Amino acid sequence: MRIIKMYKFIIVILLIIIFVELIFIGYNLINKNKKYIYFDGINAMEYNNNYYVAVGSNNDNDNHFEKAKISFYNKKKEKILENVYNVGYNSSFFGTLIDGDNVIAVGSYEKDKSDRKNSVRHALIVKYDLNGKILFEKDFKLLDNSKFTNISKYGDYYYVTGQSVYKNNKIGTDSGGAILCKYDKDGKLIWSKSYGSNKSAIYNNLIICNDSLYVVGNDENYLGIICRYDFDGNIIDYNDYKSTDNIGFSGIVNIEDKIYVSGANRGGDSTDAMIVMYDSSCNYLSEVTYDNGGIDRFSKLVLDDDKNIIAIGTMYTTRTDSNESVDEYNYNGIIGKYDSNLNMIDVVNYGDERDDYFTDIIFANEKYLVSGYSSYEDGSYMSKFINYSKALKVLEVE
Repeated sequence: MRIIKMYKFIIVILLIIIFVELIFIGYNLINKNKKYIYFDGINAMEYNNNYYVAVGSNNDNDNHFEKAKISFYNKKKEKILENVYNVGYNSSFFGTLIDGDNVIAVGSYEKDKSDRKNSVRHALIVKYDLNGKILFEKDFKLLDNSKFTNISKYGDYYYVTGQSVYKNNKIGTDSGGAILCKYDKDGKLIWSKSYGSNKSAIYNNLIICNDSLYVVGNDENYLGIICRYDFDGNIIDYNDYKSTDNIGFSGIVNIEDKIYVSGANRGGDSTDAMIVMYDSSCNYLSEVTYDNGGIDRFSKLVLDDDKNIIAIGTMYTTRTDSNESVDEYNYNGIIGKYDSNLNMIDVVNYGDERDDYFTDIIFANEKYLVSGYSSYEDGSYMSKFINYSKALKVLEVE
C-alpha cells in the first residue's frame, strides 16, 4: 500500500510539473508573438543658419518606455546627432529654443518609481551644448502632474509655459493649473506663476512682443485663454474665448500690435480650425474658421517674409474605407495661409490611407518646413519633415 501511495504521489508531482511547464511555454509563446508598436515623433523644432534642432520622443529601448529625445540636423536636414534623455521612466520634450551655442528643451518625465506607479510627471527643462552634452537639467512641480510646453528667451532669461494640476480623482485648493516660469541661463528658477483651474488649465505657447509676455492656452469647460504678463510675472491683460476644444489656444504670432492665436471653434460634436485676432491689450477683434467637414484645428502658427500667417494642424474624419482599423477616424495634416486681415489665401490637406499628424512649422530659406509623423502598415509611427513652397505645394518629404 505504501508503494502504491508513493507512486500516486510521484505521478501527482509529475503532473503538476508538466502543467506548470505548459503554462510557462504558453506564456512565452504568447509574449513572443506580441509585437510592440514602434513610435518616433517630433513635437517641435528650431533652426539657425547652421543647423536644425528637433525635439520629441521615441520608444526605441528594451523596455519600450517613451523617452524624450533631441536631434540635430545639418542644412540638408541629415541627422548628425541624437541624444535620448535616459533619466527616469517615460518622458517627452514638447518645446525647444536655440540660444547661441546652446539648445534648451522643455517637456516632462516620470522622475522615480512613485511617478511611474501613479502615472504622473514632473515638468522638465534641459540645456544642451551643440555636442549633446547636458549643461543643466531642472524639474518643476506644484501639484500632482506637471509639464512644460514651450519656451522663449528675452534678455538673459528663459520664459517657459506649461501646466501643473491635480490628478483627476483628487480634490484640493492649492494653486496650480496653467503655469508660467522664469529661469536664468544657469537654470535657476526666478519665479513661477499659476492661473486657472487646478484640474485642467494649461498654457500651451507664448511670444514676447510689445515689451510683454503673451501666453495662450485653455481653462476649464473648453475656455480658450490669452493673458498678457509683464516680465515680473504680473498679469496686465486677459481675455477668454468660449467654446474651444479641450486643448484651447495653442499657436501664437504677432504682426505689429496685432496678436493672432490658433485653435478650434467648437460647435456640437464637431470643431472648425480657427485663427483669432486680438489687439495688444487682448481685446477681441475678429476671427476666421475653416471647416473641412470633420474635426479640425490649427495647432501652430508662423509668419513668412510677406507677413502672411501660415497655420498647420490636424483634421480627422470618419473612415470610409473597409479596413479593419480599431480607430474609426482618418487623420490628415492641414496647412493654411492667411493675410494679416485673416483673409484666406489657401488651405491644403495632406494625407492618404495612412494617418498623418502635423506638429510644428518654421519658415526658412523661402520655404515652409513642417514636422510631424505618420502611421505605417505595421502599426508603427515615424517622424518626417515636409517642405512646402510658398504656394503650399509639397516640394520634398524627408
